[in-house]
Amino acid sequence: MQKPFMRIPYTGPLPPPRIIPTHANTLAGAANALIQFLANSSTHKSSNRSTVILSGAGVSVASGLADYRGTHGTYTQNKTYRPIYFHEFVESHEARKRYWARSFLGWTTLHRARPNAGHQAVKELGEMGLIRSVITQNVDSFHPTAHPSLPTLELHGYLRSLVCLSCRTHLPRSTFQDSLSSLNPTWATFLASALASGALETENPEDRRAKGMKTNPDGDVDLPDAPYSTFRYPACPTCLANPPKGADGSRARVQVDADGAWRDTSTAGVLKPAVTMFGESIAADVKHAAEEAIDGAGRILVVGSSLATYSAWRLVRRARDRAMPIGVLNLGGVRGEEEFFKGLSVGQRGEEGVRVEMAADKVLPAVVDRLKRSGAVEIERERHSMSIESR
Repeated sequence: MQKPFMRIPYTGPLPPPRIIPTHANTLAGAANALIQFLANSSTHKSSNRSTVILSGAGVSVASGLADYRGTHGTYTQNKTYRPIYFHEFVESHEARKRYWARSFLGWTTLHRARPNAGHQAVKELGEMGLIRSVITQNVDSFHPTAHPSLPTLELHGYLRSLVCLSCRTHLPRSTFQDSLSSLNPTWATFLASALASGALETENPEDRRAKGMKTNPDGDVDLPDAPYSTFRYPACPTCLANPPKGADGSRARVQVDADGAWRDTSTAGVLKPAVTMFGESIAADVKHAAEEAIDGAGRILVVGSSLATYSAWRLVRRARDRAMPIGVLNLGGVRGEEEFFKGLSVGQRGEEGVRVEMAADKVLPAVVDRLKRSGAVEIERERHSMSIESR
């Protein structure tokens, strides 16, 4: 029986990258190498020009969100950080209190954040016919917001809604946030004060710590010594109105206190963020869709990801097994990258593979700008249009 693919972070040290080709160590050189990679059609046996992007937390740093392994990343600055695991969330009322309290504090900043120049560049590259689709590990919804016409597969789900563990009903996060605020007025007052002081807006970890906070990826804010056990969260409204039946046919219990907060005497009605949590298996249909996205493209470009989760790393390995050219645009090392670039021709300029260590919001717009100035954009748009018409 095949083991499920689970979102478990790889925490071992990552080797420093080797820049490929060597001239990709400047912004101009990096942009030229990526143009060679994206626009060249002679390196893959299928002559498929299109690229699938696999993106990670690094692409959203310029939007003010935390990443894991960057200079100011959570694993770099907070050595004791440990995300909540799926089994903990499911099994423990206290763990859910802690999770929702921290998420309550972090949601407003994440909700206010917007896609950055890197996301916009992906949109334009898609319009040029160079990008076929995007697979993102991010749960911030920036990709589908920035380029709704370019297909995006959210590999690890999204924070914009919740799902009930019992009835699978979805609930908008904004509605849930309002309920959390009503159930926890003291916490709501603290959040308003933190937002007014700017404590949740700074990207500098030193500033965050000075204000008593640690901001982590996925809208998680840690307050050392905070009274998480006092936090309350609502029950699934669908289960509350109509408790689901169990396997034995009996009705589940969904009980709330006088204010509507879920009680631990309940046996159903627990709401969970619509994300694949660490330790949780990726849904089979999502896994299959990701594989199809890889198989349908001619090459893969990793943007802002260290491939620390197996669910992402295995997709690049799949591309490697299919002899697809691989590109990596990421600050810092990437898991297993030494294997991705073996066998490249001496003197190749990026068409067979590219490794750039720069910020996506700087390099990708430079790629778009050079393509526009060179006139190549019109050629690509014409080819893209002809390809669509022939389908």
